[in-house]
Amino acid sequence: MNGKTIIGITDCSKYPNYEKWILNEPGVEVLKLSHVKNNFDEIRKCHAVLLTGGEDIHPRFYNRPEYLKLCEQDNMDGKRDEFEWKVLDYTQQNQLPVLGICRGLQLANVFFGGTLIPDIPSAGKPDHSKIKGVDRYHMVNLEPSSLLLKIAGEEKGEVNSAHHQGADRIGQGLRVNAVSADGIVEGLEREKTNGHSFLLLVQWHPERMTDQGSPLVKNIKDSFIKSIRTH
Repeated sequence: MNGKTIIGITDCSKYPNYEKWILNEPGVEVLKLSHVKNNFDEIRKCHAVLLTGGEDIHPRFYNRPEYLKLCEQDNMDGKRDEFEWKVLDYTQQNQLPVLGICRGLQLANVFFGGTLIPDIPSAGKPDHSKIKGVDRYHMVNLEPSSLLLKIAGEEKGEVNSAHHQGADRIGQGLRVNAVSADGIVEGLEREKTNGHSFLLLVQWHPERMTDQGSPLVKNIKDSFIKSIRTH
């Protein structure tokens, strides 16, 4: 790819964190894809998309309306769900590289036909949400032969954690690439990469991890940018 690289970043309450993280890369510009502005048509200017974190996804999108009581209902936005569903659909129809972070992983898993754990503690697993407003940190194990392992170059590493939901049934065409010690899915990618655009989904927040030199931060961003420029 010649010229400037434009990455669409979906809008959220912590949008500036993602913008700053991506704009550290030379030759990169960002475009805010906002469910508030409803500027979906601007995706045509983008060479790739970053799906950000944020609110719970309404369980109607994965046909589990009974899960609603376990969701943070005061922290949901159906218009955002619908907008970002269209964004993700566009990326798949037009072979745009995608990096999904936290909610971004969950949205993509649902988009591909998967389901979510509506509340990890209620499912009998250790809490993965923040502690008094501060990210938790824990280890993840990367799956053998995964793209993520190839990218990171390490079989395990420490990541931050700030989520109460997680992937349950995995969507069609996706595979798990990282898990926590308690069995929570921490990353997803395509089962088969040949002939498909880049798709990497992580449950942690690389844009705000303390160690920005970690392979689970730097290498992920580098591989995302490289996938755009070689697209």
